[in-house]
Amino acid sequence: MRRLSAALLCGLSALPSAAPAQEAVPDTIVTGTRVPTPQERVPASITVLTRREIEERGYQTLTEALTAVPGLRVAQLGGPGQQASTFLRGTNSRHVLVLLDGVPLTDPSEPNAAFNFGNELLFDVERIEVLRGPASALYGSAALGGVVNLVTRRAPPGRAFAPYGELAGGTQRTLRAGAGATGTVGAFDYLLSAQSFSTRGFNAIAQRLPDTGERDGFRGVFTTARLGWTPAEGTRIEGLLRWRQNNLGLDDVPRDDPNYSGEDRRWYGQVRGETRLFGGAWTTGLRLAATEDRRRYVNLPDSLSASTADDLYRGTRTTLDWGNTVRLPAVGVLTDGALGFGVTHAFEEARSASGSPFFRTTVDATQRTTAGYATLQYRLGERLDLTAGLRHDATTGFTDETTWRLGAALALPELRSRLRASGGTGFAAPSLFQRFGIIGDFFRGNPDLRPERSIGWEAGVETDLPAFGRPAFATTSATYFRSRIRDLINFNAGFDTLENVDRARIQGVELGLTLRPAAWFEATTAWTVTGAFDAETGRRLPRRPEHVVSVTARVRPASKVVIAPTVLFTGRSPEGAFASYNDQGVPFPYQRSNPPGTVVNLTATWQAFDQAALFLEARNLGNSRFEPANGFATPGRSVLVGTRFAL
Repeated sequence: MRRLSAALLCGLSALPSAAPAQEAVPDTIVTGTRVPTPQERVPASITVLTRREIEERGYQTLTEALTAVPGLRVAQLGGPGQQASTFLRGTNSRHVLVLLDGVPLTDPSEPNAAFNFGNELLFDVERIEVLRGPASALYGSAALGGVVNLVTRRAPPGRAFAPYGELAGGTQRTLRAGAGATGTVGAFDYLLSAQSFSTRGFNAIAQRLPDTGERDGFRGVFTTARLGWTPAEGTRIEGLLRWRQNNLGLDDVPRDDPNYSGEDRRWYGQVRGETRLFGGAWTTGLRLAATEDRRRYVNLPDSLSASTADDLYRGTRTTLDWGNTVRLPAVGVLTDGALGFGVTHAFEEARSASGSPFFRTTVDATQRTTAGYATLQYRLGERLDLTAGLRHDATTGFTDETTWRLGAALALPELRSRLRASGGTGFAAPSLFQRFGIIGDFFRGNPDLRPERSIGWEAGVETDLPAFGRPAFATTSATYFRSRIRDLINFNAGFDTLENVDRARIQGVELGLTLRPAAWFEATTAWTVTGAFDAETGRRLPRRPEHVVSVTARVRPASKVVIAPTVLFTGRSPEGAFASYNDQGVPFPYQRSNPPGTVVNLTATWQAFDQAALFLEARNLGNSRFEPANGFATPGRSVLVGTRFAL
């Protein structure tokens, strides 16, 4: 119920370690163009988090891993498992598409079609790729603000059995354990991975509110299995199955309820085949993927309330995708040409029932989407990379959508610089709830809603600065971005349906500085300045702070020791939720803005043995009570110690 209320009320708001880790294609990016391309030649803003970085910085959830990404602001309502939203370059949380190995993960039964970033653990993830800017020409709906692609671990060649694992425990009765193995045996390769994570947690309700909160614990279990077969060079068939279940206590405001709990399950599977034709010039592949989400939230009667809630959400998605990459011959000064094209078909279904008898909310609906896309890229004069993309999506019941994207990346080795510019359009289709949802006898969804649409562009430069005998003593970067969004979905004046009524304008700059004064020290500062406004009223959009700064460092004082501190500063932001909330006649202590806050984390790793390491992960060292969202404070100070191995 709380999640549905937040979705309704928010409106507009609403990818060598201590122990060796396997690296999957570390020098190329697929997310940015759908064609494997070196990162420096991708004409888009991309951040890549490798397995080494995930471990050295102690990231255990996807939310943690994204906090230091430029242009991205995370707002989580508590600890692991709690609702976590991301605002990428000022766009709504539902405007960020999340993929697992290229397959969408969003739950179709989520009322606002927004992904909950607080649910994902990272033990089976090899890398995280974050693409910023409109990418619907590549991935369709929801990629209006950008894409987050989780790439699972891969088997190393030439090793029949490569086990890995970790065990850690700490404050708040936290226990984290994981074990896995990968290997290649002849023409076959495999991955087996399992992780469990439990914690007593914190009371995330802000101290300024009535003290009725309690600790909200979390228990999560993840398992992943992959089997691949390579019968001949260039031909591969693989199947992947992933399951997770999270059980958690839920915080609520302004009065927390100790009996409010949730269970969140997901099955994910895919079968994929790929082969090369015509001497490797043409790669074609077919993939069938399916996800099934089941979420249940229960609130039993207690001294605070006699009411009972039993909310159930079920969402399924089946995707069939045919993708191709054709390497093109040189044409004059144009080289390294590639044409990508394909067709994808998705079937989505949502079944949900939640809320009280008066405020009963139900959805029972399906929809199908068929899309065709094409991308083209060439290199001019060995230094200018040009890309173009076009996609057409047709969804049952509303207007088709055609999106495009253009980009260029220019290498200037004489100046040790790289220039980048891109622009395109994006869209986010209305959710099944927005089209077909029912609330009591006073609200009906609008099946005639149009997709939310955007147009945006960016331009940036990155420069390496030599000093003190080091060719890249420092790297500076600056990217300006601008976008306009129209047809945003919100309630009509009578609150009895939804309409395309809102518009937004967004601009900002992402500034970066990386210093490498010595081989044992590297520090990166990312400063994002964002102006996100309602185009009608001129007011700032909720939960989009003007300033977000992150400082990450990798310090190696000894050959076997790595220290990774992180400082995260979030500036003041307007708050849009709970403005008119009342509880038993007592007005909610509503803040019109969320004050700024700073959180300091630290991870230290000691490579005690060649194949095993000890680590310490300390979170929120200053015990900050910063509220990323109105009424919900950052979880308090915690420490976790453990060991990690890879044989």
